[in-house]
Amino acid sequence: MATYDVIFYLFAAITLLSAFFVVTTKNIVYAAFSLLFTFFGVAGIYVLLGADFIAVVQLVVYVGGILILLIFGVMLTNRITSVQMKTGTLQIVPAVIGVALFIGAMLAALIKTSWKNFNAELPVATTHSIGLLLIQQYAVVFELLGIILLIALVGAASMARK
Repeated sequence: MATYDVIFYLFAAITLLSAFFVVTTKNIVYAAFSLLFTFFGVAGIYVLLGADFIAVVQLVVYVGGILILLIFGVMLTNRITSVQMKTGTLQIVPAVIGVALFIGAMLAALIKTSWKNFNAELPVATTHSIGLLLIQQYAVVFELLGIILLIALVGAASMARK
């Protein structure tokens, strides 16, 4: 087994175990910190896949932004330890339907995939081409997205202040 495979399995195990703890733990602070390790594991898998830009965006947006806001929200609440989370009820029918739809979609994607160009070289300048698209073709959408995120941040801060 190559070193690359060992590192991949390590990141996959970190991601899966920490995601399992996010779902199963009853303490919301432990769930938030487990989510941190989940995001880091996903970023590590992106690095192994050669998607450097997506890995950096994963770290900056999810770890640096969303998770920190989640932790601040948890820390600003009055009752951290006595938060009532409904984990006792398990709805079997919607879960089975959702899993069946997911497996069906994955099988359809595997059947329709053309495997003859699977080992083709990926373009090296992914960051450069994404940057050009954001500045040239999608500049207005990019600016509007920034304004929407600013409005959401102001709304979250005003809700937390009450």
